[in-house]
Amino acid sequence: MTEPTTASNLGAETTSGRAKATSGDPDVASGYAEVNGLRMYHEIHGTGEPLVLLHGALSATQTSFGLLLPELAKTRRVIAVEQQAHGRTADVDRPLSYHQMAADTAAVLDQLGVANADFMGYSMGAGIVLELALRRPELVRKMVLISVAYSAAGFHPGILDGIEQMTPEALAGTPFEAEYQETAPNPDDWPNLIRKVQQLDSDVPEIPAETVASVQAPALVVLGDSDVIRPEHAVEIFRLFGGGVAGDIVGLPSSQLAILPGTTHITIVNRADLLLPMVVPFLDAPVPSAE
Repeated sequence: MTEPTTASNLGAETTSGRAKATSGDPDVASGYAEVNGLRMYHEIHGTGEPLVLLHGALSATQTSFGLLLPELAKTRRVIAVEQQAHGRTADVDRPLSYHQMAADTAAVLDQLGVANADFMGYSMGAGIVLELALRRPELVRKMVLISVAYSAAGFHPGILDGIEQMTPEALAGTPFEAEYQETAPNPDDWPNLIRKVQQLDSDVPEIPAETVASVQAPALVVLGDSDVIRPEHAVEIFRLFGGGVAGDIVGLPSSQLAILPGTTHITIVNRADLLLPMVVPFLDAPVPSAE
């Protein structure tokens, strides 16, 4: 996560082109937006209220949301955005940062005329959603934060050190490498993406707890019980969002917490059997008027 500042305009003028959607479905709208020096890929599935999907690091739309997106698109206008150096969005000569990725995402949505939406982010994508909620609060109605941390203390000891040792050889044959080779404009850039993700994770900024608590959008905080994020950190975030109260006495908070059993950081987005029955009702419920 990047150091938060006061809410500011993250948008930029964009123009779009057309592209082939990841699903191969001719009814899916897809394109590229000229955003902050990027040709940023995005695709739109379904109709209804907008739901923006933001993928995890080293992956793209299919690997992060392949099991969830088709079901969500049955009742929603699902907008999947692929970040710098990920999926069909080519890299440019700048490091990855949460602030910049939030700026890029907001610019795409501004171009699409999306003034307010629900967001679902996974891992890096969840960090981008939290950044948007801090910097562009008017854009975020509700958010589903899957495996998110707002400080290095949120990770199990040794996890971030392990990421620093990650190599292309260690990821050979994984779904992440396969997706990149299939979708990336420049498949030979895979080692560069790994280095940039390592840089992103090598200096996790510390967002003050009171800043996290200032977020007004209701959140569904989701974690695997064997995730790279400590379960105590997920509970802490839930408390900062107004959770952890005696609901029978004071009423239910607008935010929710879910810890999925028998689930790791990698497998959590494959648990459609558990996620969909929680995510859909949470997003469909009205936002409390007091929020």
